[in-house]
Amino acid sequence: MDTSRLLRTTGTALAAAGLLLSGCTSDGSTASRASASAVRGTTPSAQPTAVPAALRPYYEQKPAWRDCGVPGFQCATMKAPLDYAHPESGQDIDIAIARRPATGPGKRLGSLLVNPGGPGGSGIGYLQAFAGIGYPASVRAQYDMVSFDPRGVDRSSPVQCLTGPGMDKFTQVDQTPDDEAERARLVASFKEFAAACRERSERILPHVSTVDAARDMDMLRAVLGDEKLTYVGASYGTFLGATYADLFPARVGRLVLDGAMDPSRSAIDMNRDQTAGFETAFRSFARDCAKQPDCPLGKGGPDAVAARLGEFFTALDAEPVPSGDPARPLGESLATTGVIAALYDESAWPQLREAIAAAQDADGSGLLALADTYYEREPDGRYANLMYANAAVNCLDQPPSFSGPEAVQAALPSFRKASPVFGTGLAWAALNCTYWPVKATGAARPLTAKGAAPIVVVGTLRDPATPYKWAQALAGQLDSGVLLTYDGDGHTAYGRGSTCIDNAINTYLLEGKPPQNGKKCT
Repeated sequence: MDTSRLLRTTGTALAAAGLLLSGCTSDGSTASRASASAVRGTTPSAQPTAVPAALRPYYEQKPAWRDCGVPGFQCATMKAPLDYAHPESGQDIDIAIARRPATGPGKRLGSLLVNPGGPGGSGIGYLQAFAGIGYPASVRAQYDMVSFDPRGVDRSSPVQCLTGPGMDKFTQVDQTPDDEAERARLVASFKEFAAACRERSERILPHVSTVDAARDMDMLRAVLGDEKLTYVGASYGTFLGATYADLFPARVGRLVLDGAMDPSRSAIDMNRDQTAGFETAFRSFARDCAKQPDCPLGKGGPDAVAARLGEFFTALDAEPVPSGDPARPLGESLATTGVIAALYDESAWPQLREAIAAAQDADGSGLLALADTYYEREPDGRYANLMYANAAVNCLDQPPSFSGPEAVQAALPSFRKASPVFGTGLAWAALNCTYWPVKATGAARPLTAKGAAPIVVVGTLRDPATPYKWAQALAGQLDSGVLLTYDGDGHTAYGRGSTCIDNAINTYLLEGKPPQNGKKCT
């Protein structure tokens, strides 16, 4: 899978459903652009004085809240037009929403919408597993905690592609092809994936862009009864939030964009940037591993540790080891995914050391378990639709990174320079959108949200999936961007142990006071 564009945010280590594969910015489909101009007015950041007549029935919905089956949470379904260019067509999709009412005491501040990233992460799963119970008590006391599954995701008209066995096969395809036959098998796997998505999800595939999801968010804001949007988005959720702000700058309340993406970067540049980000994260792991008595990659500096990991992957490429599942031995592709999964959160480093050591002793179950968490594979062999929605959104939001295998081959030196360990695999993984059945409708461009209230952009110095320079870029592009920096490891910063970061964001959410631009925390 396109791990080079999968961004993940975790509420607890490798647990919450914030598996985010991305790096795309969207200018909207032809349909989205047409409807966006109707809402925006004549300038890119114009604010509408009224909702277009054709959209009013959607904006005026009243949610029928019901029990979710999870204590403390309520669920509902919101209708949205399938195609925003033709809302009068009567073709709708269902958008699943959920909330946990403010717990009090204190003044209720409205709704706080959260998004874990992706694209493809279930907002409802994230809300119920983490945000609705794990955000600071002071925040949960004054806000209704709210989320939704974006269109195409999980409970909201989900994109469907491969079957479970088909996905098992797909995740094992060699993504570091050594000869023409292996390259042909890899290309065939991408074509089979795309064909399955077209066969099972043709109706929705053209309508799952980030612009579409941002427009759904504005509708949700109105349905919840909020004049302005208060929002915390992580990883890809920062792009979704920035897109919303650019579309509806006057409706921006308090926005936190944590683990920020740079919407001005092309798909290939973002893939290369992420490759370098994983290299940075791995080198942090390598330095720590070399200090531990149980480091399975030996002593020495990061280069020496990286060389041994490379040798480990090469051995698995030649001869996979048993994993406890006869149909899925641990080969290089699954092992690489397992390592990448653990790099999202430094609290998983001990688990990664143990898993690598076990695989060296012919037990691949630990790394397979990490890979399964990354892919959201259940023990019974079913997969969540994360990877399917992820590809559908990414491949619509931007043109593909590569035109074909020859273009990948030409780019390999730059990817290997970005990461000697992961560069080859992540370059080939970026071929996935090349064969997508729906033509891309978006393009890389800066998002300015001119006239919006202050927007807090958070960047982590050694973030593996969203390199710090992306946060710097987004904060600079946004007309009202405020940069908050976390000097730490792992993906995203809020709720990860920095009192300085948490206090700054809590103060902003509760009092409306953003941190000083350029503030740095450890």
